[in-house]
Amino acid sequence: MSQAIGFKEWQAICEALGSGRQVLIFRKGGIHESRNGFSFAHDSFFLFPTRFHTSENEVREGVVNSLTEWKVGEMVAITHHAEVIWAVTLRDWNDVKQLEDFHIYAEKTIRDRFDWEGKGMASGSIHIALVRVRKLLEPWVFPYEAKFGGCRSWINLPPAPVNWQVSAVASLSDEAFAEVSKKCCR
Repeated sequence: MSQAIGFKEWQAICEALGSGRQVLIFRKGGIHESRNGFSFAHDSFFLFPTRFHTSENEVREGVVNSLTEWKVGEMVAITHHAEVIWAVTLRDWNDVKQLEDFHIYAEKTIRDRFDWEGKGMASGSIHIALVRVRKLLEPWVFPYEAKFGGCRSWINLPPAPVNWQVSAVASLSDEAFAEVSKKCCR
């Protein structure tokens, strides 16, 4: 079995992606990204829910659990997998603002990311990916390890459960996803 890739994202965003309420991921990058900054380096990954760097005022809806970040040995449940349909870097705030109906981030959260500069990433830009999310039939549970920590987007996970793809169910039907894609990606 090959190692699985995890994409670290706030728990509330993972839930919104998993429910079909959100279809876009916005990312600028973390302190531990490579020298060139963040990129959607993988087109297929498991959503790894984090509890770090999030508060209720950073999202417009959803539940934000006020918990400390994972501790070594604590059991993590992976419930969703995502595939990138397309990814783009937007440099016009008006283009970013027009995507408001397709995510739950608060405007200030997205604006702060858009304006942030560092790690090879210019102010006035943000990476966006349209993702198709599928729910695993059974949660994939494993213990948290120190190597999953840090302010980075991509992590190597243990080998994924055998045949997880066979029973995974899309968060949105093909028709609903096609309709949302058409609206957000004109």
